Amino acid sequence: MRFSHQLSAFAAAAATLASANSITFVNQDATQRTIVFTANAGLQQIDSVVIAGFAETKVEFPQGWIGNAYSVSKGAANVVGMLAEVTFQGWNGFTYFDVSAIVNPNDHDGVKQMYPASEKNAKTKAEISGCALFPCPKVYYHPDDVQTVTSTEEDFICTLGNPPSTSVTRDVEVELVARKFVLGKF
Repeated sequence: MRFSHQLSAFAAAAATLASANSITFVNQDATQRTIVFTANAGLQQIDSVVIAGFAETKVEFPQGWIGNAYSVSKGAANVVGMLAEVTFQGWNGFTYFDVSAIVNPNDHDGVKQMYPASEKNAKTKAEISGCALFPCPKVYYHPDDVQTVTSTEEDFICTLGNPPSTSVTRDVEVELVARKFVLGKF
């Protein structure tokens, strides 16, 4: 009888591990960053993690976790920046996610994009929030924006920082994107 209880406990633990939610944070430049997590009230707090430049780290979340994450560059003040927001196992079992600029639209070096891990190598990312260059139309700027993306997946990628290839022309691109955004061309 005791063996069957141990076997049941092992099976339950294995099922929980197999269906773990995760976000892999991918640092696209040489800046070391600390990822800070904020859970919704009453949910498990997640410890901050440090990610080296040009590195990635996978963070696992409990079932039904709801909250957000932002990054702080090494040597910078801990100020909330662009947010990677997520609800795992939300309504109808979907994962809801988005990149939000509502708190700090001036953070152009932290959280960039968020999408299901299965699309990491896809040529087109159908389920994506955020952008490589801000401002853009795939980010929350106002509370009534309709920017939340849904997925049946539980493993996600969140990019951080600016890849070296984009930082060379970044100032010109920022100016062009800002003009389009101000003129309402998005």
